[in-house]
Amino acid sequence: MSAASSHRRVAVIGYPVAHSRSPLIHNYWLKLYGIPGSYDRIEVAPAELAAFIGNFADQGLVGCNVTVPHKEQVARLVRIVDSETARLGSVNTLWMEQGELVATSTDGYGFLQNLRSAAPDFALERQTAMILGAGGAARPVIAALRSAGVEHIHLANRTAARATTLAAEFGEGIHPIGWDAIPALLETTGLLVNATSLGMEGGGPLFIDLSPLPSDAIVADVVYVPLETELLLQARARGLRCVDGLGMLLHQAVPGFERWFGRRPEVTPELRALLVRDLTR
Repeated sequence: MSAASSHRRVAVIGYPVAHSRSPLIHNYWLKLYGIPGSYDRIEVAPAELAAFIGNFADQGLVGCNVTVPHKEQVARLVRIVDSETARLGSVNTLWMEQGELVATSTDGYGFLQNLRSAAPDFALERQTAMILGAGGAARPVIAALRSAGVEHIHLANRTAARATTLAAEFGEGIHPIGWDAIPALLETTGLLVNATSLGMEGGGPLFIDLSPLPSDAIVADVVYVPLETELLLQARARGLRCVDGLGMLLHQAVPGFERWFGRRPEVTPELRALLVRDLTR
């Protein structure tokens, strides 16, 4: 096999896409393992998305990641290989399989692996969790927590109707609540997850009083810019264990890399340090 034919090209698509740190992750692994390949950013406008997906195989790509705002639309354009992702209606990982473009979501996997890595002694079974937000980021988190044995999930959203709709999709064990009900329910919450864009750089602030949380609770944030959100800073000040969003980004990349390049990579302190340096420039 020639060097050209062994070189496998992958990319991340989004609009915009310049902010994506995925190329840093995957190109680090390619270099570390000596694999001939590349991972690029490709900006695809929403109006061009259907054509891009339809002509995917002609662009020299063997797969791609999908970031905002395309995850839901791409899910309608490809065959999803697993029922859980089909239920989510959102994908982030695509690859060619016998000439067909297929997809899955690794976001829930990334969230769960990050949580388990940061708090390996935290037993999810029979826990009560609270998720802030009922948008696209909340869906894979709900699915992952349910698969891990979390029995009760309170779903809080500023627009209560959206939480009610999402809870109905998942069924038993998901309880929609109003934003004003958060303080009282925090007293019995073992895991608090921010799945909103609040606290993100350039976004609005997230004001939640964490004082009712039990002292052994964990606070997780899917936001990773900034790495230390106000929510996590407040949690650390209370002595609570924190799980930032960067680990989720790193762990969700593992299954895709293995699928595209044939080797399961490791999330190491060195890789995390590389991303932290980039985020703090």
